[in-house]
Amino acid sequence: MEKTVLVLGATGGIGGEVARQLKEAGWQVRALRRRAAAAAADCPEITWLQGDALDAQDVAAAARGCSVIVHAVNPPGYRRWSELVLPMLDNTIAAARQQGATIVLPGTVYNYGPDAFPLLREDSPQNPATRKGAIRVELERRLRQGSESGCRVIVVRAGDFFGPKPGNSWFSQGMVKPGQPVRQVNMLADAGVGHQWSYLPDVARTMVELLAKRDELEPFASFHMAGHWDEDGQGMAKAIARVVEWHDGTVPALRAFPWWLVRIASPFVVTLRELLELRYLWRQEVRMDNRKLVATLGHEPHTALDEAVAATLRGLGCLSAVAPAHAATP
Repeated sequence: MEKTVLVLGATGGIGGEVARQLKEAGWQVRALRRRAAAAAADCPEITWLQGDALDAQDVAAAARGCSVIVHAVNPPGYRRWSELVLPMLDNTIAAARQQGATIVLPGTVYNYGPDAFPLLREDSPQNPATRKGAIRVELERRLRQGSESGCRVIVVRAGDFFGPKPGNSWFSQGMVKPGQPVRQVNMLADAGVGHQWSYLPDVARTMVELLAKRDELEPFASFHMAGHWDEDGQGMAKAIARVVEWHDGTVPALRAFPWWLVRIASPFVVTLRELLELRYLWRQEVRMDNRKLVATLGHEPHTALDEAVAATLRGLGCLSAVAPAHAATP
């Protein structure tokens, strides 16, 4: 039981990466999915169980004998987010209470509003400006309540995810087109506005290292990652262009993201409407203070930006799997 974990959302970006790294660290990894047989064929090293995160009995059965539950499941494309997020979490909390398990949650900055910007600490006031932020606040309130009655909680907040398998991400949905050579890179932030990014393998490594210290942490422990800070909102786009040029000799054009088009289409497309609600995060700086994390682990797992971007582009099918032999490492 001590090193048996249930990962909810193991086919997603962060859930899949955490599952992989936990397996490498010697954990017995279980995952719950409605189409378990198909997942098992793709990833046989994990024990796939048939079930649904919205079914309390399925989650309880899958969590039996687990000391940790990674709650990394979210409705795709933000569809029915307000209806599904909290019921799924309630099932996780109930199962964790039964097992005396630790819940690990990938957190977001949605909890915070402008009164807490620009530098966010773990104890900054949570007065969100959006519907998703209000749901996130309630989600953490329930987790804190759960930590007072039978389970423990670790929340890791990070910047916008990017990585070889990012799931829903601004990098893969807004900056480049997966499966295509990079000829153009969209810049999402307003000119001169910094933005924070986090490489998924680094986030997963942070979670794995915190789990190794879980008995030393407070019952409800939250941590912020510094990740990669894009000082002027153009740094990530320039890194993509730099890696592409190094890889195939072409120089992608850098262009402003067409927010105006998203606004026009948002009344008709749920995902675009939900993304537009987060526009404010690209119009003002929001940065996280990682001093608590460094004090706990002694460091923050961190992959060099160009290395992380190259791995991400290869994973998205935007670069060939093997770098050209004549090129130097970026």
